[in-house]
Amino acid sequence: MSTEQPEPGPPGVDLARAALAEARERARTNPRRARRPAAAPRVRPDEQSRDPQLFGSVLDELVADRGWAAPAAAVGVVDRWPQLVGPEIAARAQAESLTDGVLLVRAESTAWATQLRLMAPDILRRLNTELGHGTVTRLDVRGPTAPSWVRGPLRTRDSRGPRDTYG
Repeated sequence: MSTEQPEPGPPGVDLARAALAEARERARTNPRRARRPAAAPRVRPDEQSRDPQLFGSVLDELVADRGWAAPAAAVGVVDRWPQLVGPEIAARAQAESLTDGVLLVRAESTAWATQLRLMAPDILRRLNTELGHGTVTRLDVRGPTAPSWVRGPLRTRDSRGPRDTYG
């Protein structure tokens, strides 16, 4: 068993500096290593400047880049329905959904559903002017849903509900 202690070397920081200097010298004297020109900084094509931009324009660009225009338009039609068609129509009919350019509108009565079907070209023109051409291609106007007279688990298929006793 030897009581010899190894000779202390340079501290950790000095050792790292010495190794770095040695590596730089080897790289400088290595003939195989050709010096490459510095690469131009990479700039994204859509990044014209690093200046602050308006939030709305950045958000519009993001929506267009990600292909979110159709879902955003659908939300816009349903949420902005009263502003787009006016308070009189909005009081009598509600926009429910926009799917593949078809806007589903639910009227409060069959008379209003008929009136909205007659007004459909004007409403479509107004919607596409506000939201962008081709956002809404067709209106699907439906009247109120009829009540269901089905009660309980047992029923017959031939029964017409309460109308079968009317005469």
